[in-house]
Amino acid sequence: MTNSNRLTKVEIDDTGLAAPTPEIEQERKVAIFDLLEENSFALPGREGQTVPEGPYHLNLAIREKKLVFDVTTEKSDPVAQFLLSLGPFRQVVKDYYQICESYYDAVKTLPPAKIEAIDMARRGIHNEGARVLDERLEGKAEIDHDTARRLFTLICVLHFGG
Repeated sequence: MTNSNRLTKVEIDDTGLAAPTPEIEQERKVAIFDLLEENSFALPGREGQTVPEGPYHLNLAIREKKLVFDVTTEKSDPVAQFLLSLGPFRQVVKDYYQICESYYDAVKTLPPAKIEAIDMARRGIHNEGARVLDERLEGKAEIDHDTARRLFTLICVLHFGG
């Protein structure tokens, strides 16, 4: 993928959602920072239509129980909008939050071997969330695994308030 197949700005529209906790806000900031540092995001052409070349800006939101991806050019020209059902994400987001809670609790009291085991499970669930996202975006956007993982983190942040 070329350098134009990337995101250079990511915003979260959490209008109408519960205020994030300090921990969730920190997760959001880190995920956006990591995503902007390195990502791969391309839009495939459809039925002979030419897709404006990137880099792109992305606005993520939850509206009417749908995950909304609004993609624009750097000049704010609309490029694409994807509406994804939250249903396929619900269980993996729930599992991810539960394992994260276990991990944070474990760090305080458990020996390193147990912490590592919980962290491996956490990473596995995170990978599953990235896989679900990649499947849901098939034909809409082309992303690599690391981009899918970082976007999944942002979906978790949004889902927390949704």
